[in-house]
Amino acid sequence: MDAYDVVIVGGGPAGSSCAWALRSAGLHVAILDRQTFPRDKVCGGWITPAVLDELQIDADEYARTRVLQPITGFRTSCIGGPPVETHYGKPVSFGIRRFEFDDYLVKRSGACLLQGENLAHVERSDGEWILNGRIRTRLLVGAGGTFCPVARHLGARVNREIVVTAQEAEFEMNAHQISQCSILEETPELYFCRDLKGYGWCFRKKNVLNVGLGRLDPHRLSGHVTDFLEFLQTSGRLSFDLPSALTGHAYLLYGRAARNVVDEGILLIGDAAGMAYAQSGEGIRPAVESGLLAAKVIADARGVYSQEQLDIYRTLLIDRFQKSESNWLTRIGGRLPAPVIGAATRWILASPWFARNVVLNAWFLRQNETALSLS
Repeated sequence: MDAYDVVIVGGGPAGSSCAWALRSAGLHVAILDRQTFPRDKVCGGWITPAVLDELQIDADEYARTRVLQPITGFRTSCIGGPPVETHYGKPVSFGIRRFEFDDYLVKRSGACLLQGENLAHVERSDGEWILNGRIRTRLLVGAGGTFCPVARHLGARVNREIVVTAQEAEFEMNAHQISQCSILEETPELYFCRDLKGYGWCFRKKNVLNVGLGRLDPHRLSGHVTDFLEFLQTSGRLSFDLPSALTGHAYLLYGRAARNVVDEGILLIGDAAGMAYAQSGEGIRPAVESGLLAAKVIADARGVYSQEQLDIYRTLLIDRFQKSESNWLTRIGGRLPAPVIGAATRWILASPWFARNVVLNAWFLRQNETALSLS
């Protein structure tokens, strides 16, 4: 039977970041993932400079063989409303391709990679976890996304949770499509639904385009996506049909999930813990930070993985995330009639001040929050 100090189920940014920090602390770590890396991952695919700082990634070295598209501005509006262009004059974010980024992180982590294997069986015996009848560990970390089997073991019921549902596509454009695309590489475009329950996006990374739409209200998602794609064509942003059907996925927002993130010898990180930012839906930075916070708690525990000891992690999450996740605009919108919401949304998103200071600086770029430092 194979034995490890820690087994992390899920090799995305949360799991890889946690493993990287634990390996630096001298622990024997394994990552169990049902897929084999590199693998495709449905995601808009952008990160802020804070992520590079937190993971100590050399941007120049990473970009030599991978996509790291500098983003220096944004185009924002209500769908069908007047657009606002905001320019920063320097990179404030970067476009990535998840199959490259996740592969880089998981291999850099130094963990033992148990790839292409589902977590099919979990057993607790004499203070240890026995996984799939052959893997033994004293600490189990769930990092397998919204539908993580470790989260389900802790009682998560996705069918009873409020989730964001999204559809998106990412593809490399051919010469004809490039000529018919008005999306600029350095300027992603964000288009908000009039009821404030979601937004669509267009991110271009070199010749790769990512288009999608996500909503907190799952009703008529396909209809909203169809309307959004038609809007992109009629407004001249994209003058061609997407080459493939959009892929669906779902995730939880921080503060909207009631998941238990800690128990005896077990904890959840990233999307498994419901860590995506409520305002933007971004999951990579909170996933990375939750993984690093968990690693700190695990390393400091020195092999004592009681619920009481691990509960420090829950406190760290609250200190880091809860104070910044009050989406006052959405709360107000929930109390107003639909016609009023639509008119107000169109008006407020047309304000250059609001677009820069609230939508971008506060919600999407999180410029008021410095990179996480655990030194």
